[in-house]
Amino acid sequence: MKVIAAYLMAQLGGNSNPSANDLKKILNSVGAEIDDVKIELLLSQVEGRDINELIAAGKEKLASTTCMSFGYTNNNNNNNNASSVVEEKREEKKVEKVEECDEEDFNFSLFD
Repeated sequence: MKVIAAYLMAQLGGNSNPSANDLKKILNSVGAEIDDVKIELLLSQVEGRDINELIAAGKEKLASTTCMSFGYTNNNNNNNNASSVVEEKREEKKVEKVEECDEEDFNFSLFD
């Protein structure tokens, strides 16, 4: 992901065709590890392609995938069962122990 992010940052910076060295400079500037294999793989995959078209194609692929839902079928009983399980989980999360705090607990400095 960091190589993709560096590529997109170079694109946003006005470099329409970033090189491996451009990506390495960006990654070095934030102290990230540099993986030459991943950089070369990304550059080979996007070579000669418009980044906006790649992003649009990716969005279409994500939109066309089906999402799995918990216990989903066309049967209403299964939907009700799934809803009740989810509701039970929510109730379990609501029951949490709340600790009392003294005013002294809030007298601290982040820079001490």
